[in-house]
Amino acid sequence: MTNKKDIRSLTADELREYFLSIGQAKYRADQVYQWLWQKAAHSFEDMSNLSKELRGTLEEHFMFHELSVHTRQKSTDGTIKYAFKLSDGNMVEGVLIPTAKRLTACISTQVGCSLACEFCATGKLKRMRNLAYSEIYDQVAVINEEAKAEHGKGLTNIVYMGMGEPLLNYKNTMESVAKITQEEGLHMAAKRITISTAGIAKQIKQMGDDGSRVKLALSLHAANDEKRNSIMAINESNNLEVLAEALNYYYTKTQQAVTFEYIIFKDFNDSIDDAKDLLNFCRKVPSKVNIIEYNDVEGTPFKKADQDKVDAFAAYLEDRGVIAKVRRSRGKDIDAACGQLANKEG
Repeated sequence: MTNKKDIRSLTADELREYFLSIGQAKYRADQVYQWLWQKAAHSFEDMSNLSKELRGTLEEHFMFHELSVHTRQKSTDGTIKYAFKLSDGNMVEGVLIPTAKRLTACISTQVGCSLACEFCATGKLKRMRNLAYSEIYDQVAVINEEAKAEHGKGLTNIVYMGMGEPLLNYKNTMESVAKITQEEGLHMAAKRITISTAGIAKQIKQMGDDGSRVKLALSLHAANDEKRNSIMAINESNNLEVLAEALNYYYTKTQQAVTFEYIIFKDFNDSIDDAKDLLNFCRKVPSKVNIIEYNDVEGTPFKKADQDKVDAFAAYLEDRGVIAKVRRSRGKDIDAACGQLANKEG
């Protein structure tokens, strides 16, 4: 059992204090910090501008929580799914989603998930633990390098829509955003990052209080409590009235409209009456809507909605002034699409 500390758990100031304590100049700490985040180094040997002796000292006192690509599957549409192996042997998944204008990384924040939404493959897994912010960051760093190798350029967007509920791992989620956006990290604009939540009202308000600059998406999927309760247990403690109040609080603090994600299921939430419910909810909160095709998940009763009903649903909202876009699924053939991440290898 090692008692070495994870070097990436140190702040820049803590790293400087450590270097001063061993008689090293502060700028050495800044060099190491750059290696850790901007260059995403995973060993002290990589840190070529440090002396061999200093690298040995760091090796003696610190360690890395290693994340590696266990499997890589490529879809016929160019989507790539990664199974990432963590230092403790647990696995999480991430996805690179290429479109004409974007290269998006979809990343995970927990090993498994505790919310058990009825339609989601990840929800059928037990939640094992939260990811450290360095483990969340590493998924982005790896997928960013993959994007460069595959497409000749880095990521344009990041969505926290993989395994787990980001707001139930709030501290690590937000610290990973800080590292991704900082100049010494990947230096991505916060407006290109979206955090998706099943609806944790307390933490939505916390995002507002913290002045969050990222975009917020709510996995809604039904706009009346009876239906939402039946597919998302979290709604029983965070119902639509509670969520509307939290989202408006968030908006007053950030001036950022929320995106409602609405997976449309055949004969469950695809009628015009359902669209009316959604319209009424949209009028309570500054928002827009992404209507998402359902992707079959083994062991669930849900089916993909008929295309004519999807089109009529979207048209009903748009005709009444709601910005509503239908999102086509990508990576379905490798179980990489929305709701399908479950550590299932092809």
